[in-house]
Amino acid sequence: MYIIAGLGNPGKEYENTRHNIGFDVIDRLAEEENIAVMESKHKALIGKGYVAGQKVILAKPQTFMNLSGDSVQPLMSWYRLSSRKLLVIHDELDLEPGRIKIKSGGGLAGHNGLKSIVQRLGTQDFYRLRLGVGRPPDRDNVISWVLGRFPAQEKTRAEESIKEAVEAILCFAADGPEKAANRYNGKKMASL
Repeated sequence: MYIIAGLGNPGKEYENTRHNIGFDVIDRLAEEENIAVMESKHKALIGKGYVAGQKVILAKPQTFMNLSGDSVQPLMSWYRLSSRKLLVIHDELDLEPGRIKIKSGGGLAGHNGLKSIVQRLGTQDFYRLRLGVGRPPDRDNVISWVLGRFPAQEKTRAEESIKEAVEAILCFAADGPEKAANRYNGKKMASL
């Protein structure tokens, strides 16, 4: 069994922002796989079901991004899962909009949601599905950038990356993390 946690911030004002792309992926996956993500458990909305034959818990932490670990770690403990059974979906400044990348462990690139999860789990040894949101033109404006919405010219690429992320998760569940990484990490989407 895997816990697949999409990171974001709860509340209408954060819907469709760059920082909430993890929530968007969970919503799309849940819709396609007919999993209701409505149960409240350990400060998250969760849904239980199967993805490509694998039992999964889909989770949307409701703690706000910077405290994501306060939800993810208790879920991992409750279901008695090791960190290798966790896939975290999050926005990534170091990837251009439309790009996705699967990785295991590694640096946190200043992502406060990941920092919180690592702090609470005591390890960086979990899987991540990173969705590119690009960097702001003004590097001092990161907070308003990630809390902003995609402009029209990037929205189509963001939608395509959400769709591709769902496909990558299906591959991850069916064929394993390495095959999913090999298949999706090298892909570059056509410019739109």
